[in-house]
Amino acid sequence: MIYRYSRHLLLPDFGVEGQRKLSQSSILVVGAGGLGSPVALYLAACGVGCLGIVDGDDVELNNLHRQIIHKESYVGQPKVKSAADACREINSSIKVVEHHHTLKPCNALEIVQKYDIVVDATDNLPTRYMISDCCVLLKKPLVSGAALGLEGQLTVYHHDGSPCYRCLFPSPPPVAACQRCSDSGVLGVGRLLDYTVNAIHDHSVKLRGSSPDCTICGKNSAFTEQDFQKFDYENFTQSPMSDKTAPSVNLLPDSARITCREYKKMVDNGEPHILLDVRPMHHFQIASISPSLNIPLSVLEEKLPTLEISLKKEGAAPALVVLCRRGNDSQRAVRLLREKGFASAKDIIGGLQAWGQDVDPDFPVY
Repeated sequence: MIYRYSRHLLLPDFGVEGQRKLSQSSILVVGAGGLGSPVALYLAACGVGCLGIVDGDDVELNNLHRQIIHKESYVGQPKVKSAADACREINSSIKVVEHHHTLKPCNALEIVQKYDIVVDATDNLPTRYMISDCCVLLKKPLVSGAALGLEGQLTVYHHDGSPCYRCLFPSPPPVAACQRCSDSGVLGVGRLLDYTVNAIHDHSVKLRGSSPDCTICGKNSAFTEQDFQKFDYENFTQSPMSDKTAPSVNLLPDSARITCREYKKMVDNGEPHILLDVRPMHHFQIASISPSLNIPLSVLEEKLPTLEISLKKEGAAPALVVLCRRGNDSQRAVRLLREKGFASAKDIIGGLQAWGQDVDPDFPVY
């Protein structure tokens, strides 16, 4: 043990006592995805005594470019099994505990209480609130990270007088303000480290301490373990704990929507139309149905003259069919188009993902 971790031991502020404490500690990592992967690997490599991993999902091929703990051979298998095996390959002397289920109010207290420290490596808002509340009730320090695009944040909650997540966000931000719930803003005790890759910029922000009026960690808080187990975090945040359970939006009447199979019949019958793809340009470059016109939803309103010109080129009153990745943004686009006088606009239900499933199994769905 001493030889294996000799480089840690050489650090003047770590030494033998630091390594001993580390080897006797237990840490729970919630989420074995893009954030949890490096966390679990490093904790295993540095010699933490007991490493718990919680995740209810299975490994998917499109995970592998960022979730570096997983391998192609584990596609279709539980992420916790894949992650645990990878950690054991790095360090056979540590104990790895697999929790193959989603962390929820009904099981969180039982799981979290077994560990000294919790790492929140999840990607959605209701789970962040839930983990923070759970750690407050059980008096556990919480390390929390978030990443989106080229930016990331890291902080620590509920430790040595620091605030919990609810101290700074008593009410969740509106869903519309989040590209994904996890980017709602990670603020915490003492300091917040913010890093932006493309600008090679980072800064640390000094933050205030715990709020005395916080409904969870405040002096007069009446929030109990029973309250926690009954609390509906998805309803509180108006967002799901998993993308897989997120319902598709339903913004249009049936008369303004067609299925992928119905659109395929339009193409086969040679019906005049324009297929408008409203995804961002870099998504369009990955995969698209040809021929189609790409005008991202974010600039659609200002590009309406361009769309009018394209429709006129097609002849007399061609149909306007709108497409996106999953069928949500296309509904928003059709609603805008109809408000602006494009009465024939219709959206393709389910978008490119439905096209790949129902019409063209070889289509590169991403």
